[in-house]
Amino acid sequence: MRRRAALAGAIALTSVALLAGCSDSGSEQGASEPQLSVRDGYMPKPALKDMAGGFMTIVNKGAADKLIGMSSPLADEVMGHRTVDQKMQHVASFAIPAGGELDFERGGNHLMFMELTSMPKVGDKVEVELRFEKAGTVKTELEVKDATYNPKNS
Repeated sequence: MRRRAALAGAIALTSVALLAGCSDSGSEQGASEPQLSVRDGYMPKPALKDMAGGFMTIVNKGAADKLIGMSSPLADEVMGHRTVDQKMQHVASFAIPAGGELDFERGGNHLMFMELTSMPKVGDKVEVELRFEKAGTVKTELEVKDATYNPKNS
């Protein structure tokens, strides 16, 4: 009888340990909330006085989310675009996979700053507010780089 009780106790402890390992501990696989950060953000020095592009990578170490809006004091309007067949298309929202990344890069997804309120110079920092469906607002800065800057060549 003691043997059965000891075995039952061992099974119960093992089950608790396994369930604890599956709980939401904030890890990439178990996180129930998005955990977003922004890296490598930049804006090429605008060639036109009324619009500019912006690029970055949004890193998500948690649950899936969606980028649903953006704004900046630099522009009257900031929109998300995607380049398809060398044509820009407005995108209302961008999915960010759980434990994944969303890239904004030349020739692909990018931000468009419309009706600039001032002309940024190389070295300036441009504030951007990103709004997400679940995570709320994330503020970041894009450093203004030379118009020909390419992070893949740096």
